[in-house]
Amino acid sequence: MSRRKLRPDELELWSRVARTTERMHPSKPSKSKNDLPFRSEKKAAEPPAREPIERFEIGQKANGKPARHDVLPGMPEQIAAAPVKMDRKAYDRLKRGKLKPEARIDLHGMTLDQARPALHSFIMKSFSRDRRLVLVITGKGRESPDDGPIPRRPGVLRHTVPHWLQTPPLSQMVLQISEAHVRHGGGGAYYVYLRRKR
Repeated sequence: MSRRKLRPDELELWSRVARTTERMHPSKPSKSKNDLPFRSEKKAAEPPAREPIERFEIGQKANGKPARHDVLPGMPEQIAAAPVKMDRKAYDRLKRGKLKPEARIDLHGMTLDQARPALHSFIMKSFSRDRRLVLVITGKGRESPDDGPIPRRPGVLRHTVPHWLQTPPLSQMVLQISEAHVRHGGGGAYYVYLRRKR
């Protein structure tokens, strides 16, 4: 919406009204553009002198070892850090390899699609037969020399089986998971201590 221009009679009326007005605060002087305080122009500070950059080549200070991409601790460390839910004496005997597993399953060499139903069936049968300690062999897996930009954990089953055991329906039957003693497979196997049937 544009403003309309004032007519001559309106301009005359306005000028008469403007002449009769008085300042509200005569003690305060009016400021004009010329009354503003004077600002001195400051010279910009000169930047400090740059030090010469030494010649370098990419990777000259690298130690030659490929970077590790692990952000999470490995599955053995996660399992070792888990709280003990079973009897402490029995757990200590289990860690020393003194308890003998009542049953075992070897998933070594299976794919994930083959291993999961086999593990579910094995744990459910062992639980229904009132077995307490079973051994699940996963294998350690092979570590490839070059992971590339996307890291792959060695031993897919070794890292996946504990997750399967900690999720329903198996988590309702499993009391404790622990890495096996060397005589039962060491890092390539897990002790699974089952709950009692109620």
